[in-house]
Amino acid sequence: MLSVIICTYNRGRYIYNVLQSIAIGSWQDYEIVLVNNNSTDNTDSECRRFCSDYPDVRFNYYHEPNQGLSYARNCGINNAKGDVLVYVDDDALVNPEYLATYAAFFAAHPEAQAAGGPILPQYDGCEEPDWMSHYTRQLITGRLYLGEHEREFPRDAYPGGGNAAYRSEVFQRVGLFNVELGRKGNSLIGAEEKDIFDKMTSLGMRFYYLPTAILYHLIPPHKLTQDYFDRLTLGIGASERRRTLQVSRSKYLSRIAKEGVKWAATLLLWTGFALRGQMAKGQKLVAFRRNVTRGLLKGDTEKTQ
Repeated sequence: MLSVIICTYNRGRYIYNVLQSIAIGSWQDYEIVLVNNNSTDNTDSECRRFCSDYPDVRFNYYHEPNQGLSYARNCGINNAKGDVLVYVDDDALVNPEYLATYAAFFAAHPEAQAAGGPILPQYDGCEEPDWMSHYTRQLITGRLYLGEHEREFPRDAYPGGGNAAYRSEVFQRVGLFNVELGRKGNSLIGAEEKDIFDKMTSLGMRFYYLPTAILYHLIPPHKLTQDYFDRLTLGIGASERRRTLQVSRSKYLSRIAKEGVKWAATLLLWTGFALRGQMAKGQKLVAFRRNVTRGLLKGDTEKTQ
């Protein structure tokens, strides 16, 4: 059986639709584990509406009082009954073959410990801005697409946190999500998924890309604002500082060295955009790198609170 874990915080506008997209799918042997992390909107009533409309779905509702996505993720793990745990974002939709893809894959591949599929952005009440490029699109929308063929994730790549499936035994071996990482309320600290996949990699665990397990990530207008961009990019740097220092000082220094390499690549890309007359794309990429570096060096979370 699959356990579909949805952790939610004030996403009443979207929660019914993501639940419905799972319920009308082609796979029936699953449960939904919904973890409400102190929402103050209409999330409760939307969940009740879903239960009324789809009474045959095994729907288990939990309240996690400790604020933070990692606390909510861990609540899902502790209460899930399935052999495979599938995390689905609360502001998304999935394709009809979504759960069937995961079920078939894990049944056929006992060597696989985790998997993830494409994450494709859908703009909700807005259009993609001119400054968006391949690189900032991945940052802002979480876009992930590695083609139309099943494959292992390449080195240093891993499933997106909002579309990832794990065998339940993974968390018995690597531990639960780090509650010092991950979003808390409106904070944009993250890296809890990266922390898990780094631990999995160190143990030789294998994870795969499944092109037909598709999640459509809904992007509202506020995620295209300058304020959100600055908070998110500062949060990425601060998250990496926190994550690596928890491992070791040498891990943190290694990450700083990699930042230098990333700056060189950023400036090359900026030059390319400038030569093509796409200054807005290049400037946004430089702003992204500058904020990440600031957060990495100073742990500056002022704009993530």
